[in-house]
Amino acid sequence: MARTRGSRTGGTLTARSLLKPQDVARAVFHPAWIPQPLDPSVERLKKFRVIAGAVASLGIYTFVEGGFEITEPLENAMTASVVLLFLTPLTVGAMLYVWRRGGTVRQLRVPLLNSLKLLLLFVGCVAALLLVRTTNSSAHPAAIIGVGLAMMWMLVFTAYGAVRVSGNFFGTAAVRRCLPPLLAMVTNWLVVVPDLGTGDLHGLSLTLGIVFILGAPVTVTAIGLLERGRLKRRYGIRLKAHPATSAPAPAPGPVPPMPPGMPPAGSPYLPPRGNPYAPHPQRPSGGGNPYAPHPQRPYGG
Repeated sequence: MARTRGSRTGGTLTARSLLKPQDVARAVFHPAWIPQPLDPSVERLKKFRVIAGAVASLGIYTFVEGGFEITEPLENAMTASVVLLFLTPLTVGAMLYVWRRGGTVRQLRVPLLNSLKLLLLFVGCVAALLLVRTTNSSAHPAAIIGVGLAMMWMLVFTAYGAVRVSGNFFGTAAVRRCLPPLLAMVTNWLVVVPDLGTGDLHGLSLTLGIVFILGAPVTVTAIGLLERGRLKRRYGIRLKAHPATSAPAPAPGPVPPMPPGMPPAGSPYLPPRGNPYAPHPQRPSGGGNPYAPHPQRPYGG
């Protein structure tokens, strides 16, 4: 299939868009090959899942401790990126092993490679942001302004990109629509494993530590299971079935045309327009005005 120009980003990027990092992030981290949501209910569940995942990745306990700095979310984002760099291929590989009897990997080669490119792109953006910050701290005072502006642009770009990839999970919905909630559940539980293993509550009390450490993964798991269940009930999308063995999900599109013989839309009880008691005009048989006076007197004398 020949690729058209702008097919990756949907042709939405312009020269003016470069001044808005959020628009660039939306086009780069949610490219055109990622499928659109099936219905608004699934999209709302995905948004709730993204919010709960952001709580886990940023570490809300840093706000409670009062020691929040810009380096904290950057280091957390870099740690999460390294974890995702290894965790996402392992999880997808495990699902490919489950799907081995229903189809081959070659059938999923294109969406798998696209998802891997998106993952590497996001990890590279986070690493570049940390590199720019390190350069800015040791740069010449004259270069601090330029590097600082570049860092602000990259910070907004990476933050919006993180929100996008948290929702579509690097476009894995193109492989299987129920893969993003699965990867979100696995990632959030893996993030809190070190805290659970060491018992480190980050200076919080036992109650607050349990709420802030386990609250986000439990919430993401509940929403992810609900999202998977809704995809299974409404569209027959099962996680254990190879994508090639199930019928493609109906893509959102325009409303189909009305079949012939169907009444037009609207209320059938609306009154007709105009005055219903007005006399209907009659078409004259000949030309001219039917109400014009006769040319001569009918009673001529």
